[in-house]
Amino acid sequence: MTDSPWLGDACSLVDAFRAGDHSPAEELEATLAALESSELNSFSYVAAESARAQAAVADIGQPFGGVPFGVKELSHYKDWPYTEASLVFADRISDHTDTMLERAETLGGVIPVGLTTASEFGGLNVSVTKLNGVTRNPWNLDRTAGGSSGGSSAAVAGGLLTMASGGDGGGSIRIPAGFNGLPGMKGTAGRIPRGPQALIHPMTVVLGVMCRSIRDITRYYDVTAGYDSRDPYSLPKVSGWERHLGSHLGALRGRKVAIVSDLGSAVVNP
Repeated sequence: MTDSPWLGDACSLVDAFRAGDHSPAEELEATLAALESSELNSFSYVAAESARAQAAVADIGQPFGGVPFGVKELSHYKDWPYTEASLVFADRISDHTDTMLERAETLGGVIPVGLTTASEFGGLNVSVTKLNGVTRNPWNLDRTAGGSSGGSSAAVAGGLLTMASGGDGGGSIRIPAGFNGLPGMKGTAGRIPRGPQALIHPMTVVLGVMCRSIRDITRYYDVTAGYDSRDPYSLPKVSGWERHLGSHLGALRGRKVAIVSDLGSAVVNP
């Protein structure tokens, strides 16, 4: 059994499961131990026993079969707390699971481990709340992990697990991804459905994932994207995200990346 969680991406973790080099149960125990000792304060709730039950019967043939998964606390997962990171709703329990999470679990095979911290109601780009305290950056504990998907980003970048859910209205995936050295994408609105309660504001929020590679993002979209009758704004499914990624990687070789040293008139400090 390994002493620490997997440090590669989620896709390579699944490959290790299938090769027999590692097991979902081993990975989960490593994750739970890391969560217990972590200084990041990236989780507000941990469902260890239900995760263990799922790991014991995980189908590693699924796209993310057996991969431990964090759920951003602004999302609904049935019978788990739904506080929106606020003292106002500290005792509230969710009565349903969001469509994206249903798909990630049933079609993708992820194992939900618990809730990751966020800013209160997703309103700030730092994850500091009276309910949960300060979520810290794994690169420097004195720095912020960003927000609103700060807990998801800190947990993934900090080596606790390979994937966690996120959502982005005004940067809530992209900002913490940038703060923690992860890829972050706000997809097209409606690509991943917001059901079953799709019309709850703010309508600018696009659901997605915090992870360690573009490959993970494309596979996640293959699993979770597509029309949901409960979300009138959801879009038809587009297949082949991961497959098409492979065909474009060669075109990136030799390209240069530009770094902008200012934001119009603001100097960017190290």
